[in-house]
Amino acid sequence: QVQLEESGGGLVQSGGSLRLSCTAPGFNLDYYAIHWFRQAPGKEREGVSCISSHDGSIYYSDSVKGRFTVSRDNGENTVYLQMNSLKPEDTAVYYCATDFYRSNCPGIVPHTWFTNWGQGTQVTVSS
Repeated sequence: QVQLEESGGGLVQSGGSLRLSCTAPGFNLDYYAIHWFRQAPGKEREGVSCISSHDGSIYYSDSVKGRFTVSRDNGENTVYLQMNSLKPEDTAVYYCATDFYRSNCPGIVPHTWFTNWGQGTQVTVSS
């Protein structure tokens, strides 16, 4: 089973920035829509963003719109989540996911659409 790998998390002060990366060693992500999720302690995993492969569409949750930017570098087989103006409420473990089927994002979808999860990367924003 292909495992996605997230990296780039860390501790940052409120108002700071981080860039997360999502890759799949040995597997080509170019053709698939890639979703970003996050899960804060005691809360359900929530969708943050999705970037399509085929039609270029991009989606953000209302909570991150205008602050986060998702992009992909097919040459590097990597999807990025640039997070700016971070807030303490952004503190969570961040995950990327794909169903290895859809090339276009249907929107921000429930985490229950996916069963294959990586370890995630911790983002902590201090106030």
